[in-house]
Amino acid sequence: MSRRTERVGSTIRQELALIILHELNDPRVKGMPSITRVKVSEDLSVADVYVTVMGSEGQQNTVLSALRHSAGMMRTKLTKSLSMRTVPYLKFHLDENLKKEIAVLELLRKVSEENAQRDRQRESGDQPAGEQP
Repeated sequence: MSRRTERVGSTIRQELALIILHELNDPRVKGMPSITRVKVSEDLSVADVYVTVMGSEGQQNTVLSALRHSAGMMRTKLTKSLSMRTVPYLKFHLDENLKKEIAVLELLRKVSEENAQRDRQRESGDQPAGEQP
């Protein structure tokens, strides 16, 4: 990603957050969807907007559908606030990275607990089942 696409992505992220918060009056958008990142193509024609939504999978899909439905209106509002000749088309996606990060952290927590338990057993002189001294 070039510096320019990063700057444009950052600006789009900020402006979209304001538009969703203040100007999007869709009842399907419950709570506040968080825009985690915006990835803009090199030719500035498409912006992939990654969002996280708290709630069940059905609620997430409903909010994502509402955002996709409102993409044209949001692009029009972006045109007024950005000083660009053409504003990229907006494509909304659920950000699955957060789920992956939580799963990895949970696995690391389990490994840490197992290691602590084995250390306690070694200190007390007991050998865990299946291990050699």
